[in-house]
Amino acid sequence: MGPECLSNQAQLNMRKIWLVSTDHLEDELWFRDLEDFRVGMNFVAVEAAAQPNVNILTFILMSNHVHFLMKAELQDVENFMQQYKHRYSIYVRKKWGIKKFLRRNGLDIREIPYYDESVERAFAYVQMNCVVANICSHPCQYPWGTGDTFFSPERPMTEKRIRDLSYRERERLLHTNCSSLPKDWRISVEGYILPKEYVDVQDVERILRDASRMNYFFRTSSKARKKLEADKNLPAFRDQIILSALPDLCRSLFHKESFSELLVKEKAEFMRQIRFRFSSDVSQIARVCGVSYADAAKLMDSSD
Repeated sequence: MGPECLSNQAQLNMRKIWLVSTDHLEDELWFRDLEDFRVGMNFVAVEAAAQPNVNILTFILMSNHVHFLMKAELQDVENFMQQYKHRYSIYVRKKWGIKKFLRRNGLDIREIPYYDESVERAFAYVQMNCVVANICSHPCQYPWGTGDTFFSPERPMTEKRIRDLSYRERERLLHTNCSSLPKDWRISVEGYILPKEYVDVQDVERILRDASRMNYFFRTSSKARKKLEADKNLPAFRDQIILSALPDLCRSLFHKESFSELLVKEKAEFMRQIRFRFSSDVSQIARVCGVSYADAAKLMDSSD
């Protein structure tokens, strides 16, 4: 029986479900490389262990924003996100030297009702972000979230567990020495704690019922419709791929080490080259160059 069939009293006794989205950063990236993604994944696990009143149903980490679907009290959801952003900001400051990162990155928190298949559609909305971004054809192919967590066979028992790591290994891999992490939680070969260890898989699978029904909501989600409408105009490369190529491109074109060293006319030409070489749109070019959408559009207009 799905949540939409529950009595009114039963629904009142259940914790609310919330769809949490951060604002899309225009001139910066949450995750600049694979290590950033790994750390971001592990920090979700750390906060899940530290805040047991929050049940994570699904989540996804994208280059410049994140989404979560959670079952909890609103105050607990707000605290979870505040702590997660704070923990990740400290990591970014240490690694990339970026101060006050995410301080002004706003949150949108919306209650999801238990009727009219709203939970299922919110679940699909989160999961399909990687598909609409043209990164993969199905959420199960995207590693930075819960894409392959539901209705999937158990992995062979080859992953390490937290108890197998020395103190230094744990600190280096997880960027924390958090003692509250359960020692039997498994770590994937990619180097992050498997979401199956802390996501409420049973509750999600109870709501979705089976894999066919889950895929139905993927196919009919607003994200899927958006992809069908704009498929030809989507960027062909992920932000991280372009970001890793920019230093060489900058040196080959202008014999300079970084975008910040370029003159205004050179910046305009540099952006035009990114658009030509990577089929990028203005939003993606702004993100990888670290400028606002308005500034990127103005520069590119001046180069045409």
